[in-house]
Amino acid sequence: MLFNSFEFMLFFPAVVVLHFALPQRFRWVLLLLASYAFYMAWKPGYVVLLWWSTVVDYFAGLGLGRARRRGLRRLLLLASLFTNLGLLFVFKYYGFFAASLDPGLARLGWTFRLPDAPWVLPVGISFYTFQTLAYTIEVYRGTQAPERHLGRFALYVAFFPQLVAGPIERARNLLPQFREHHGFDYARVTDGLRLMGWGLFKKVVIADRIAELVDSVYGAPGDYAGPAVAVATVFYAFQIYCDFSGYSDIAIGAARVLGYRLMQNFDRPYFAVSIADFWRRWHISLSTWFRDYLYIPLGGNRVGLPRWCVNIVIVFVLSGLWHGANWTFLGWGALHAMYLLAGRAMAPLWARCGDHAAVRCLRGLGVFTLVCFAWIFFRARTLGDAMTLIRALPTGWGSFPHFAVPGPTLVLLSCLVVFLLTVQFAQGFGPLNERFIHQPLWLRWSVYSAALWGIFLLGALKQTQFIYFVF
Repeated sequence: MLFNSFEFMLFFPAVVVLHFALPQRFRWVLLLLASYAFYMAWKPGYVVLLWWSTVVDYFAGLGLGRARRRGLRRLLLLASLFTNLGLLFVFKYYGFFAASLDPGLARLGWTFRLPDAPWVLPVGISFYTFQTLAYTIEVYRGTQAPERHLGRFALYVAFFPQLVAGPIERARNLLPQFREHHGFDYARVTDGLRLMGWGLFKKVVIADRIAELVDSVYGAPGDYAGPAVAVATVFYAFQIYCDFSGYSDIAIGAARVLGYRLMQNFDRPYFAVSIADFWRRWHISLSTWFRDYLYIPLGGNRVGLPRWCVNIVIVFVLSGLWHGANWTFLGWGALHAMYLLAGRAMAPLWARCGDHAAVRCLRGLGVFTLVCFAWIFFRARTLGDAMTLIRALPTGWGSFPHFAVPGPTLVLLSCLVVFLLTVQFAQGFGPLNERFIHQPLWLRWSVYSAALWGIFLLGALKQTQFIYFVF
C-alpha cells in the first residue's frame, strides 16, 4: 500500500479511530493486524518472509537473554545473521551474483549456468532485516533486554508507518513505546498531520514532477549533451531527496498521530559543508546503523590511517550494495568512500581557511557538486550508461539544452526547488513548526488550503511508487 494512494487515505483514518477507541491493552493487536494488512496489500505471500525474520530473531533474543556460554551466544547471533543476510542474498542479490558469475564461468570453459531467480524483490526487505539484526546485536551486546512478548516484538518489526522504507528504528526507542499509553492529543495529532502533508507535498508535487525530466535524460543517455545531463542530475538530487525524505516525513507524521516517536531520518543534507557532514544528515537511520554495527566494530577511527581508509571503503561499498544489486550502486558507494578519504586529507587546509560564511558557502557548493556527480552512478541503469552521461558532461555548452518537457514545466520545477531550499534555509534558524503554530488561525488555514490546492493542481497524482521501495 502506498502512502500516496487512495487506499491509504481510507486505511489510515480507520486505524487512527480504532486505535484511540480501543483500550491500551488491545492496541498492539490492532496495529499488528493493520501492519500486516498494509504489507500484504502489495504481495500477500511475501509476509511469510516477514514472519520468518520475526520468529527467528525473537527466539534468538530469548536465547541470548538466557545463555551464559560465549559459544552458544555466538551461535545464536550467527543464526540471526545467517537468517537475515541469507534472506537478503536469496531475494535481493542472487540474480546479481548469478549474472556476474556466469560470464566468468563461460570464459573458463564451464558449461554450468546458475538458474535464474523466479521471484521479485520483496518490498522493504532491506529495512526490516536490518531492523531485526540491530535488535539481536544489541541483545548480544547486553545493551538491550530481550523482548518476551512475541506480539509486541512482531509489531516492532512490522510497524506499518516505517516498515517499507524506514526509518530503521532501534528497539530501545520503539519497543518501550508499545507499552505506553497514548491518549488523543490534539496538538500532537495536528503536528503529525502537518508533517504528513509536507511529506506528501514533497513526494507528489516536487519529486514526481521532477521525475518526468530526469527519466527522459537518464532513459536515453546517448541523446543529451552536457547541459541537459547536468540539469537532469541536479534535479535528480532533489527528486530522490524529496521522494525519500517525503516518505520519512509521512512515516514519522503517521506514527506521531498515533502517539509514537520515530527517529529523524534527514536533516537538510544539501546544506552540508563536507561529505562526512552530508552523511550525518542523509538517511540518518542507515548511516548510524553502519556506524554502530560495522564501522565501530572494525575499529572506527581508533586505528591507524591505512586501516581507517580500509574501514571507510568497506563501509561505503557495503552501503552501496545495500541500496541495490547493481555495479552502479557499488560505484556510488566507492565514490563516496573516496570523497571521505580526500576530505580527511584536505581537513588541515579548510581549518586554515576558517569558518567564515563565504568559506562555508564555497564548501557547501563543492559538496553538493560532488554528491550530484555521485548521483549519476546511483540513477544510471548500468555502468555503461553512467560513463556515457559522464562523457557527455563536457560537451554542448555552447547551445541551450533541449529537454523532453516543455519550457514552462522547467520553470515550474525550478521554482519548486527554490521554494524547498527557502523553507530549509528558514529551518536553519529553528523549527518552523513551533513558529507556525503560534500564527493567527486565518494564516494557518490559508497555508493549509494553499498546500492542498498545490497538491491537487500541481501534484502528479498517479500513485507512483517511492524510489526506496526497490531497495
